[in-house]
Amino acid sequence: MTLKELQNAMKRPAQLYIIACAVFLSVCPEARCGEWRAKFAASQPEAKDRERDDSIADSSDVESVLLRDTGWVAQDAEIETVDGKCDSIEGCAPACPDDDCAFLSDCLSFGDHLKDIPLGSLCPSGAMDETTLSFGGQIRYRYMDEDNRLRPFGPARSTYDLWRWTNYLELKHTDLFRLYVEMIDASIFDEDLPPTFIDENRADILQAYGDVLLFEWGASPVVLRAGRQFLKYGSQRLVSPLAWANTYRNFEGIKLFSHGDAWDIDAFATRPVNGATGNINRPTSRDQADASRTFSGVYATYHGASNHTVDFYWLWLREQEPRVVLADGSRHTIGVRWEGNHAIQDCCGDVSRTWNWDVEGAYQFGHDNDAMGVEQTVKAGFVAGKLSHTWNQVSGTPSIAGVFHWGSGDDDPNSGDIHTVSTLFPLGHAYWGLIDNFAGQNLIDYSLQATVKPTDDLTCVAAIHWFNLANGNDFVYNVGGVALGPGGTGSNLGQELDLLATYKVNEKFSVQAGYFWHWYGDAINNGPLARDDASQFYVMPTFSY
Repeated sequence: MTLKELQNAMKRPAQLYIIACAVFLSVCPEARCGEWRAKFAASQPEAKDRERDDSIADSSDVESVLLRDTGWVAQDAEIETVDGKCDSIEGCAPACPDDDCAFLSDCLSFGDHLKDIPLGSLCPSGAMDETTLSFGGQIRYRYMDEDNRLRPFGPARSTYDLWRWTNYLELKHTDLFRLYVEMIDASIFDEDLPPTFIDENRADILQAYGDVLLFEWGASPVVLRAGRQFLKYGSQRLVSPLAWANTYRNFEGIKLFSHGDAWDIDAFATRPVNGATGNINRPTSRDQADASRTFSGVYATYHGASNHTVDFYWLWLREQEPRVVLADGSRHTIGVRWEGNHAIQDCCGDVSRTWNWDVEGAYQFGHDNDAMGVEQTVKAGFVAGKLSHTWNQVSGTPSIAGVFHWGSGDDDPNSGDIHTVSTLFPLGHAYWGLIDNFAGQNLIDYSLQATVKPTDDLTCVAAIHWFNLANGNDFVYNVGGVALGPGGTGSNLGQELDLLATYKVNEKFSVQAGYFWHWYGDAINNGPLARDDASQFYVMPTFSY
């Protein structure tokens, strides 16, 4: 690299970050990989501890939401033994002895030797004996073919290619300090329609924050996080990093959190950053936090009761500048969520069936300004729930689920009150139809879902939705929360059928494909939004390292 090339690279922090990653890889001597592998295998934290880290959200977020309540992982579920006696223990498989599986610790996949690299040898004084460095990332490609969705610049058919590359560096010193930096390069090619705000973000900083352990509160650490970061809470109906989108969704600010044996408590004050948050979209220039909007809150989770989790939260979204397409003002959301499971054992002591549930409700208050700048009082809310049943011992581990969502709508725009709920920053793709036509605002959604695993590596999901407006006098709201068309054209939004398949080639590589159809109802067909029925197909390979 010449001096001029280096100077050009330094003009953008993301490019400098990429160079740093390349330098890191170039100085990694293969002779030490065996030593690193051994230390890595010996130092891995328990899986439950890793799951609490919301720094990395990947494409599996959508599948995990859809499959959370299927009962496939039921070892810790509340147990009920079925009536009857076990006359024989034949068919009751014994547990695999730990010694038989010990060799797995030496079979690390590609890139694992670049995780938790000990840096003690760099400092003879011993100050870095417990300091580690990790490097990793993900490359994802998605081919899209969609027709007549409720998206900007439609109705029309569009085919396009989405590429996303993320990679990160993590420096950690015991539990006292952690520095995390992640870049993103999200691009779109061969598109027939202009890109949306979740399609493109070229060579930018996705996350960059530091964690500092402040003190111990009982047996729970209290940590301060400051910088650009993801926010991910509960079932992601209201707060999600939106891993499905090509660009993710990120925020900038501070978060104080403490995660213990019974309670997880987070308090945060942030500003939205990229276009996926509703900020100014900067696909080819550096993202900047939105100076006019703040998103703050407290999110507490109680998981001290076996097989039951209860969330309590207060969220506050404040907009200080007029917004043409999105409501602005000061909106508070208070809510509660209850998730749990109940497993039933057969006479051999194995889990044969599992019930799972997830119920959530919230109320919103405050004030918003409409498009004319008139301040109105907010009185809105939503109720959602999912109940599923899984047959754990049947071939394919089939599961069925019933899903319901009601998000309030407004009956009179001139009443002085706003009854339309805001779903804030959701993972709407996983809830209100995979074709991504609607947000959860002014929406009633009834859904039946079925899942099956024909093989250990193949997961198939089918879902059918019946959509209606909660109030026929309010607008239709697309997946971005933008009001479309006048109200009063009917309440039936139509039906949707979603088919999804995910094949996990190995721990690092998976392929997902989906085909979706939406048959519009009179709320669409009888007004200015009228169009032919919609469809969408995609295929998406993902490689993590």
